[in-house]
Amino acid sequence: MHEEVLQVQGLDVFYGTSQVLFNMSLSVRKGETLALLGRNGAGKSTTMKAIAGVIPARKGEVRLAGQPILGKASHLIARAGIGFVPEDRQIFSDLTVEDNLEIAIKRGQDGADAWSIERVYDMLPLLAPLKNRLGGQLSGGEQQMLTVGRALMGNPNVLLLDEPSEGLAPIMVQKIGDLIDALRKMGTTIVLAEQNLHFCLGLADRAVVIDKGVDVFVGTIRELNANEGIKQRYLSV
Repeated sequence: MHEEVLQVQGLDVFYGTSQVLFNMSLSVRKGETLALLGRNGAGKSTTMKAIAGVIPARKGEVRLAGQPILGKASHLIARAGIGFVPEDRQIFSDLTVEDNLEIAIKRGQDGADAWSIERVYDMLPLLAPLKNRLGGQLSGGEQQMLTVGRALMGNPNVLLLDEPSEGLAPIMVQKIGDLIDALRKMGTTIVLAEQNLHFCLGLADRAVVIDKGVDVFVGTIRELNANEGIKQRYLSV
């Protein structure tokens, strides 16, 4: 049994006076891919942002490799080992692809430096011929690849991917799926927020289904796929 590298317990998050997460809990084991599934607006992105320190939580606990990280500044959480790929990508549009990658270079915990620019280009061959192109001139799929590459440059312990397939052409969705699969086979620990159960089936080990800010199902991805009631009630399947 692999140890749990990320633990989230009892997370309450508010936007102003509106509560959007209620006692949210999840755990991710080392080398595992956990799918966070739910319809649009269910609270998936909010969960990701709270873990990454982008938005504050009112209550709860987040531990990375046993160390509490909730309440720390987002750059300190990134330094501790969380790599966050946001839904809106947030690349530097006036910098080149290579500059976007170089700006993110940092050693991981324990001095890990497995990810270099060369290795990112090997992993994301689409980016290498575009290295001198400005970020703003990339397609949506190319920007998505760049955002993942940028997160990897920080040598993260856990990679949070927020809706990486959303809004992309089918060929790019396939490429993103292949990339996640390759990272998974290398032992990367991944949390994948998605609306699309089908996209996650071959990629995730376990799933948490979230609805209206509450976790309504926790189990293996196989158990979820076999559970017609949960799929019809909470997922757009």
